[in-house]
Amino acid sequence: MTLSFEQGPIRPPSEAASLLLRLTRNCPWNRCAFCRSYHGETFSRRSVEEVKGDIDKVAAMCEVIRQNSRDGDVDMDVLLELHKEGSFQTFHVASWLYHGGKNVFFQDANSLVMQTKDVVEILRYLKERLPWVERVTTYARSSTLARKSVADLTAIGEAGLSRIHVGLESGSDAVLKMINKGTTAKQHVEAGQRVKASGISLSEYIILGIGGKGLSREHSIETAKVLNQINPNYIRIRSLTIPKRTALFEMAQRGEFQEETDPEVIAGARLLVENLEGIESNIVSDHSLNLLEEVNGKLPEDKPALLAIFDRYLKLPEKDQLIFSLGKRWGLYRVLDDLYNPVNYPRVTAVYERLQQEGSYRGTLTELKNLVI
Repeated sequence: MTLSFEQGPIRPPSEAASLLLRLTRNCPWNRCAFCRSYHGETFSRRSVEEVKGDIDKVAAMCEVIRQNSRDGDVDMDVLLELHKEGSFQTFHVASWLYHGGKNVFFQDANSLVMQTKDVVEILRYLKERLPWVERVTTYARSSTLARKSVADLTAIGEAGLSRIHVGLESGSDAVLKMINKGTTAKQHVEAGQRVKASGISLSEYIILGIGGKGLSREHSIETAKVLNQINPNYIRIRSLTIPKRTALFEMAQRGEFQEETDPEVIAGARLLVENLEGIESNIVSDHSLNLLEEVNGKLPEDKPALLAIFDRYLKLPEKDQLIFSLGKRWGLYRVLDDLYNPVNYPRVTAVYERLQQEGSYRGTLTELKNLVI
């Protein structure tokens, strides 16, 4: 099949089974100190007609895929055959159909920078051409959302946008300035409250450790304050990595940013969750890079259980904290219950002791983190 449509490079982990459609290219800000996703790329808006054309291509691909499937159902045999043919986009659409074909994610980093009327037109056309779609989500920046009226956001929601993913990162103005986020705590609150008022589901992403050693406590306390004012549907946990060729990497090299250890990061995360009050958000640790993936629950009822997970890790002997960190980054551990696995614990311990003798534990951990991205 020769049809193809344009797609961007990233999407949230929660949208792994979603169809990816590109409304804008790259990021209009593209200056965050910790990010290199769009390094060297220029931002641009795609036209409504371009996006509609991509939707038409997807619709045509769906028809052909279903015609070549038994009883119109896309099964594993169909996926294997398309994978052999080497057509990535056809395989992507087929995989999307295999997983139900219900969810769509609009790329890239800030789709709602487009005019409201254009987003509404695209959403309506999507529902017309792919009527089985049930959920449509996208990334957006708080600085953009704060310029949208509640009426605008409501119109976008009524046209079919189900959820907005926002990179809050931190609620501390000092941290936001340090990482050159291009937004303020006040804008985060205003944007989040407008999205909630519109009825669109809101996911706010926080980065554990982004304050470094110098702003750790402020990051936790101020982020909790902002989240308490927004009451997002989801608070999604992310962990700091410092890739090379980023401003934050250069700051760390100069000693202007000191990265926290895993126990310090977890202590900060506990402080943040401890200070979440009066909200009904779902806390989700849905990234393999997160040290404690088991931190998942609904506020306020699950708050004691969430704090208990942090406490369990923090009460471990220091050596076992370090062993768990290594095993988790190595992919042998997923949750704390895995730590003393009779097969893996001796195996990870032996590697840990060797790395400590060589003085290369921290460097190895950093390398393993960067491999996961």
